[in-house]
Amino acid sequence: MPDARSVAVKSLPDPNPVCAMLFGGDAAWRLLLNVSEDEVTMSISVILAHPDRGSFNHAIADAVVEQIMKNGHDAAFHDLYREKFDPLLPREEIAENANVSQCVLDHCKEIAEAQGIVVVHPNWWGQPPAILKGWVDRVLRPGVAYRFLEGDSGEGVPQGLLKAETAIVFNTSNTEPEREKTVFGDPLDTIWRNCIFGLCGVSGFYRRTFGVVVTSTADQRRRWLDEARVCIDRFFPAQVEQDKHGPI
Repeated sequence: MPDARSVAVKSLPDPNPVCAMLFGGDAAWRLLLNVSEDEVTMSISVILAHPDRGSFNHAIADAVVEQIMKNGHDAAFHDLYREKFDPLLPREEIAENANVSQCVLDHCKEIAEAQGIVVVHPNWWGQPPAILKGWVDRVLRPGVAYRFLEGDSGEGVPQGLLKAETAIVFNTSNTEPEREKTVFGDPLDTIWRNCIFGLCGVSGFYRRTFGVVVTSTADQRRRWLDEARVCIDRFFPAQVEQDKHGPI
């Protein structure tokens, strides 16, 4: 895992007109995400789930971590396959006050304090890989990511607890986008936007699917990586450089 470093740099120009249209420049997205210029150093949790270290998913994760650190933030990176994260939720861990392993406890503490979250994974059967689903089951647990209000036995709408204001999900796919939406209903968007991050209190959500990967060219993949870097710049921008006259 790369060491987190702090490097103050200016935000890169946005080559993506869609991002520019959506966020309308630095002032607009800062208001949207409620981030002041004095509070720009962030702790970002990056979760990768792909078994092949030569995959495009790994290239995306590398670009994301590099850009986060280049922007002066702390990147807590986890390659779940490389770390051999155990996705099986044992019966003993289901209760909110259950004792969990040190590994799970460390993940819970990290995600609870994260100010931003980035998840990278392929689209497998309209779902995340099983190891990532198990990470969700074991880490985004009651008392950490959500809780039920007093008098609610679990049948109501829980209260989200995550501190992160923004979550980004980067997916890869070998299905054409139109077919993914019209035939399959794009289940990954519902899973991450509503079932997970919306429920856990993360109000800002952005998802981008890169595809079709299997027929993509090297130049296309380079452009996709540049797009991922731009998204990191937009949501988790560089620290504001200052001189004696103030921000520049």
